[in-house]
Amino acid sequence: MTNTAEPLVSIIVPVYNAADYLHYCVDSILGQSHRNLEIILIDDGSTDGSSELCDEYAGADQRVKVIHQANGGIGKAQNAGLDAANGEYIAFSDNDDILDRRNIELLLHALVSTGADMSKARWHQFGVSQLDEVAAEAKKGASVPGKITVFSHPLHAYQTVFCKSLRLLGTALGRATETKYFNEANWCRLYRRELWDGIRFPEGVYAQDTATACKLYARMDKVADIDVNLYNWLQRPDSVTHNMRSASFYHDHVAASLKNMDICREAHVLPARSYYTLVSNNKYEQQAAKLESTENDTTNANGASNKSAVSSSEKKISQTLHIAQSDNEQTTKVLQQLSPLQRFECATLRTIRLAEKFVYDREIKNMR
Repeated sequence: MTNTAEPLVSIIVPVYNAADYLHYCVDSILGQSHRNLEIILIDDGSTDGSSELCDEYAGADQRVKVIHQANGGIGKAQNAGLDAANGEYIAFSDNDDILDRRNIELLLHALVSTGADMSKARWHQFGVSQLDEVAAEAKKGASVPGKITVFSHPLHAYQTVFCKSLRLLGTALGRATETKYFNEANWCRLYRRELWDGIRFPEGVYAQDTATACKLYARMDKVADIDVNLYNWLQRPDSVTHNMRSASFYHDHVAASLKNMDICREAHVLPARSYYTLVSNNKYEQQAAKLESTENDTTNANGASNKSAVSSSEKKISQTLHIAQSDNEQTTKVLQQLSPLQRFECATLRTIRLAEKFVYDREIKNMR
């Protein structure tokens, strides 16, 4: 039985071909110390048995609601969850991650007690070989509630506090810089429901979280941070974010970053993170578009016999190159709108972050 005196929290979980990991995630949500939950599993056209597993959970616990839809991507799935949510508060989880037993309890306490618009906590990255160990630890629940720190101007924090080394330095100097860090992901957060009024994820693109982050943070007044790990993020070498390298993938991030640069300019916020994302992905997009063009030419030269297929392929490559060129022109134009000092600050932070990313890619993304 749920305690209806507790606020209803809706937890949205997009599900796609995660049969090997889904039970770790859903079991960790069902075992939350905060019991009044609406758990929305959006089956996004799974083909590996995840659909049936979702239905089994719904049949076993009345708090679980399942939405089956044709495959449309994570943005469409998250939107379906938002449209169906009835809770006063909204949370998200990836379908292969594990929540600490006190995740919702502590995030809700931080949100309500401080009057913040969003609460967040720390997260831990782990590999597939650690699944059972992490699940067992998460089931015990955090032994201490963690210190709560409230900060204002979340858009500024999101844009500028993204280099780990500088956060550690700032915290060492007593500025509590680490508390102000959060990335584009929407997990390990608890939102007031009204924050999502009029905001939905773009559908059919890779960068749905990047495209939404600035919009959300721009309308928040303050955020509460809890200094305790409440979420466990599984690192899978076969995940999309670890393996996707197409020009279209980079284009989606460029498009999202360009819009975020506009939001920052209107809010008079230094767009350091968006600069980093924009410049990096524009560079990768140009390289990927040229590589795809070269590979297409090689394939056609090696004897493609279907003229219609060749024509369609050439048209697609031409479109890819055109989009890449347009993105490059827009990137140049947007960067010119920054002052010389702003460009210097953004470029310096990007250099630091690139060095950190090299270490991250080597140590974290290769977790097993």
